[in-house]
Amino acid sequence: MIHDPAGHISLHLNPQRVRVWVGDTLIADTQNAIELREKGYPHRQYIPRQDVDMERLTRSATVTHCPFKGDASYYSLELDGETLTDVAWSYEQPFDAMADIAGHLAFDAPLVRHSFDAI
Repeated sequence: MIHDPAGHISLHLNPQRVRVWVGDTLIADTQNAIELREKGYPHRQYIPRQDVDMERLTRSATVTHCPFKGDASYYSLELDGETLTDVAWSYEQPFDAMADIAGHLAFDAPLVRHSFDAI
């Protein structure tokens, strides 16, 4: 089965420094984000795992399916005694057309704060 995202999703290298914050805590900091633009959804920054504080994240039982990207695994974050459930997700084995986002995480914008700085 072909999972062609053409006309629905496009990937773009983000030339800016992208940081993800929960309160005053920096969770991710990269100059290598991939911006995923999906029709009908806000733009998402996919951040390489090596630029994410993975020690703060715990994989949850949540899994969702996208007909264009594949199956997404979710991660929760514990910080200062509070748990943010499913705050991030990753397509660990995306369909071929979305292979560039493998090994990257996106964060739920209402639960975190993104900042963008020119390099």
